[in-house]
Amino acid sequence: MAFSQRYADYAVQFIQLLKHGDDFYGKPFLLLPWQKEAVSTFYGTLRDGTNLRQYQYLYLEIPKKNGKSELAAALGLFHTFADEAVYGEVYLVAADKSNAGIIFSAALSMLEQCPALEKRAILRESTREIVDRVSRTKMKVMSSEAYSKHGYKPTCVIFDELHAQPNRKLWDIMTFGAGSARKQPVWIVLTTAGDDPDRSSIGWEIHQKARSILNYRAGNTEGNYDNPVWLPYIYGLPDDPEEAAALDIFDEATWRRCNPSLGETIQLETLRQEAMDAKQSPAAERLFRWLRLNQWIAVKTVGWLPLPLFDSTAEEIPMEELAGKRCYMGMDLSSTTDLTALALVFPPQEGLSHWHTLFHAWIPEEGMKERIRRDHVPFDRWRQDGHLTATAGDCVDYDYIEGEITRQAARYRVQLLGTDQWNSRMLTQRLTQAGVVEVVEIPQTMAGMSEAMKTLERLLRRGEMTHENNPCARWCFGNVRCAVDGNENQKPVKHKSVERIDVAVAWINAVAAALLRGEETDLQSRILSEDWSL
Repeated sequence: MAFSQRYADYAVQFIQLLKHGDDFYGKPFLLLPWQKEAVSTFYGTLRDGTNLRQYQYLYLEIPKKNGKSELAAALGLFHTFADEAVYGEVYLVAADKSNAGIIFSAALSMLEQCPALEKRAILRESTREIVDRVSRTKMKVMSSEAYSKHGYKPTCVIFDELHAQPNRKLWDIMTFGAGSARKQPVWIVLTTAGDDPDRSSIGWEIHQKARSILNYRAGNTEGNYDNPVWLPYIYGLPDDPEEAAALDIFDEATWRRCNPSLGETIQLETLRQEAMDAKQSPAAERLFRWLRLNQWIAVKTVGWLPLPLFDSTAEEIPMEELAGKRCYMGMDLSSTTDLTALALVFPPQEGLSHWHTLFHAWIPEEGMKERIRRDHVPFDRWRQDGHLTATAGDCVDYDYIEGEITRQAARYRVQLLGTDQWNSRMLTQRLTQAGVVEVVEIPQTMAGMSEAMKTLERLLRRGEMTHENNPCARWCFGNVRCAVDGNENQKPVKHKSVERIDVAVAWINAVAAALLRGEETDLQSRILSEDWSL
């Protein structure tokens, strides 16, 4: 590889002729050291013996408020007005229309402060397009909500917040062969870390790719690899848990390591105030790690409970020790093609010192492969490992589930089955008429679910509830989103949850059934006599 200072300076000087369009409106866009290094290296490094850029992919992963969107807007304008392409196509890509417009708005603000470029520009704000009259290159906004599958010949694609993409479709469309008709297309990713507990998103996949390249170039070749057309930069806490744990997240040196724009686009006092909040609240600490230290976290930040709580309370109890024990069932029965779940909750009793939960989940076999491909959820591996059962056909097999409940009722002393009133009445009536189990409907409302959710949370946090280590249940647990009212009552809300939550709902229904049957007596006395503050 060769380096051309002229090519590097050309890109840097174009950007620095622009003016900021955000809180620094009207001030010259003087690149910060980390920005200048990235721009210079990306545009100045050439393939040996050519005048073509060596790198096609620029990956910048950095915490919020470090000037990422402004840099993206400036690079978008560079490829629209200053790159060599004629009839070029520059795309600003984000997860939804609102986010996709952030970079475009910044670019418009820069454009209106540069008369020379504004004269060359055709503005189509209704369709969020900017066209250069000279090269006929267009810059256009695109979101995952609206795109077609074919016909793109990009000269530049800028992905904003790749971690927020709902799936990999748009990434695949805009990268796989899309730039083959261009002499030197580029793909620029500017993103923060993601909130991805299952490590199944396209954002995590590309993060891992970038990390592997960085590790390889640092001399750690074991398990890593290089890609000569990629130039990655990652500012944030390490992925390795031991390395991350060795860093004090409240040390200002750690903040500077993760935030190269600290003192410029984000002030030190802001982080000090947020760090104080993080010391007092686990939720605030999660946000601080994610948004300020750029750590890929293993929780759903607007969800119900953190996944580390699920992980820390996993415990395998030999099945023979549970045989004949008193338990409560909870079921969440899907309507057609999704997960159906059953949870068995065993309260403390002779031979069992604490609460324990077993999970069962079913999915129709037909269509499972499509869901695996579409959602990148490993249902097939979970089935192979015994954590999920695939039933024959393309919809829920109620007969199979009835048989399984009957088998469980013969194995344990089931006191009550709590279930959602929707979809389940025919099945539960048959179970009741056959004398298999007594059934109670758990209203899927604040009144019906809040106390069970709070009880389950208290038991988990106190270490008085354990459960089998089931990845399907873990996935559902991490997907839960809650509605909360002014009195701190809560319930899970399926249409606000990012994916299936059926196993978690079955677990809550089982605890609700236990409370209805009187298991709350000892629990409430402990709550009244002990400090439950978290």
